[in-house]
Amino acid sequence: MTAALIQSPDRVVLGNISWQSYQSLVKDFESEPRVRLTYDRGTLEIRMPLDPHETYKKLLGRLIEAATEELDLEIRSLGSRTCGRADLAKGLEPDQCYYIQHESLVRNTDQIDLAHLPPPDLAVEVDITSSSMNRFSIYADLGVPEVWRYDGRSLTMHQLCDGQYVVSDRSAALPQLTAADLNRFLSLRFSKDKTQPAIGENNLVKQFRLWVQAQRQG
Repeated sequence: MTAALIQSPDRVVLGNISWQSYQSLVKDFESEPRVRLTYDRGTLEIRMPLDPHETYKKLLGRLIEAATEELDLEIRSLGSRTCGRADLAKGLEPDQCYYIQHESLVRNTDQIDLAHLPPPDLAVEVDITSSSMNRFSIYADLGVPEVWRYDGRSLTMHQLCDGQYVVSDRSAALPQLTAADLNRFLSLRFSKDKTQPAIGENNLVKQFRLWVQAQRQG
């Protein structure tokens, strides 16, 4: 019998959910892109992210995409595509995910099967209201090599090492970028200093592009 383990305004956690039921819900929610499903061996969390979450994840995606354009790197961007494997009975939806180092392997693949192809090289987690489940352990089991986590205050970069994530100062997928670099630009958009008003998203991305260009030329 399905049991509600946790209920709150932005999430519900259910127990005794089969993999088949989880897959059915993934299809049912395809038209609701703001709904996030996390599945771990029978436990399912359904989250409904709020506006700040969506703003942060979209902006981080724009910065990643701008950096890859300026650095002449090809990517396969998959947004919040469901990353899961039936053999592990685990799955989740990143806020953003990208193939960068392995882009050429999936460029011509319509639907990517993670049981036969590598997982995305980089995933983005916006974690303002923390998940009730250990999403990092699911990323690790899926073999995602790098996860960026933004908690509404600062961004940290995590790289998979011997089955565990360790904090890194610099991105593996985009080694020209450090966490300090990203945090500096994010602070311009989400300034807490009343003497330094926040700037708009397009302005921020333009400034970021110019900075990346300067780094490349330097």
